[in-house]
Amino acid sequence: MNNISLPHDHGAPLEKRMDSIPKTDDFQISADIFRLLGDSSRLRIFWILCHCEECVINISAMMDMSSPAVSHHLKLLKTGRLIVSRREGKEVYYKAADTEQAALLHHMIETLLEIACPDSCQE
Repeated sequence: MNNISLPHDHGAPLEKRMDSIPKTDDFQISADIFRLLGDSSRLRIFWILCHCEECVINISAMMDMSSPAVSHHLKLLKTGRLIVSRREGKEVYYKAADTEQAALLHHMIETLLEIACPDSCQE
């Protein structure tokens, strides 16, 4: 990017340092995560899993959705590395990934929606 000459020089700091502007590819991970959370059901499932570990049946009840629909959303969230799962016998439990990205997204959701963390999912 450092060989780009802008048609107008307004004296803005980034105009003087074009080589410091990240490439479009550098934003792809963020774009993929935002696309993933662009569905309100998936966003709500992610928020729930930030507060507790749950199985598909319980998430389905909380969401008032079918288990296959919830499973589809969980698969996408897991592929996006926003949630993790563990198996206990025949049951699979899901929760938000313990990553800085998941924590930041959780905080962003609560800030944007002006909601607070519940005490637990069971109440």
